[in-house]
Amino acid sequence: MRRMAHRRSDAMVRSQEGEQGFWPSYADMMSAVALILFFLMLLSYIQNLITGNDLRNTQDSLDSALTELSDTRVVLSDTMLELTDTQDRLQLTLSKVDEAEEELNKITIDLDAAKLTLSEQQATLDAQNATMEQQKKDLAAQDKLLADQKALIGDQEAYLKSATEELLAMRSQMQTIAVLRLSILEQIRDAVVRVMGDASKVSIGENGSIVLADGVFFDVGSSNIKAEAQPTLNQLIDVFSSFLADPENVKYVDSIVISGHTDSTGSDEENRVLSTDRANAVLGYLLDQGGLSRYASYFCAAGYGETRPVESNDTEAGRAANRRIEISIILKDDTVLDIVESYLDMDVPGA
Repeated sequence: MRRMAHRRSDAMVRSQEGEQGFWPSYADMMSAVALILFFLMLLSYIQNLITGNDLRNTQDSLDSALTELSDTRVVLSDTMLELTDTQDRLQLTLSKVDEAEEELNKITIDLDAAKLTLSEQQATLDAQNATMEQQKKDLAAQDKLLADQKALIGDQEAYLKSATEELLAMRSQMQTIAVLRLSILEQIRDAVVRVMGDASKVSIGENGSIVLADGVFFDVGSSNIKAEAQPTLNQLIDVFSSFLADPENVKYVDSIVISGHTDSTGSDEENRVLSTDRANAVLGYLLDQGGLSRYASYFCAAGYGETRPVESNDTEAGRAANRRIEISIILKDDTVLDIVESYLDMDVPGA
């Protein structure tokens, strides 16, 4: 009981102490609020003073502006009158300008038409001048062409004269060569015929070669020279030695070709080998005897097998004609050989 009474006593003391501290604080706060309100009222008064002065100044400025505006209205009225008068004068001037523009347009149209006519006349004149210039150039070109043609005719006449002389000289030379070649071929043919006593075994072919039947030198299928063929070959050695010993003949000769040919009997390879062996056998005999050894550089051999037939292989006579040995004399200038016949047959002016 004592402890409870003691607690109640302490609570009452604390309550009294709190009430005593609250009232002084409240009084200080109210004083501060009153002071703030005073300052606000003071500021509002000062603001009103300032605003009143500004309002009076503004009213004075407005009165002055109204006075100036009134003066400006008077001036503007006078200006509007002057502007109206100026506008009337401007309208009159514009009317005159329109009339002047219409007149100017008419003059411009007439001037453009005159310019167009003048331009057309100038174009016509330029075309006529160009035509005249071109005619002058054409005339000058024709004169030059005529002079060139005259000079060309003179050159052609001189060339024709020179060419005729050269052609005559060349024809004479070609005839000499042709006669020389034909002469040696005929000598070979005649020598072989004399030895063999049979002209059917040797002839001069269309290609200008001596053609000897293979039976003159070989047995069928053989490349060994027969003993009875040796006199004929010896006669060939004598003829070629005599021919090549003459420098005048040698200067035209490029080579002497011994060529072998077969018929179509047998295979291609067998025929090539047989024809080559036969050509080499004849060439070897001619050179091995010593009479032609110093002229060996002129001779060569070739085997053509069945590739160059002169007759059809369908008959025995044709196959016999195809089995042959040919001796061809090749001159140094092949182009000369190609044109010999044409030059010999040509009608040369003045010949």
